[in-house]
Amino acid sequence: MDAINLQALLAVAFFVGAAAAARAVANIYRGKWRGGPLMLAYLRALVGFLLAVAVALSYYAFAGIDVITGRM
Repeated sequence: MDAINLQALLAVAFFVGAAAAARAVANIYRGKWRGGPLMLAYLRALVGFLLAVAVALSYYAFAGIDVITGRM
């Protein structure tokens, strides 16, 4: 598998992870799941980092720049 395609696949995986963490935040906020304000802050920070990585990987994948191995 080409490294650029792997990079795009990782970007999709990070986006799905961010969506799952955002759903967990919503469930904790509504009271469906147990958790306190510290857990909500942690998960919200995790969502931010996962989205940032997903955007960066997808941007470089569309540009054709391989950031995993460092080759163009």
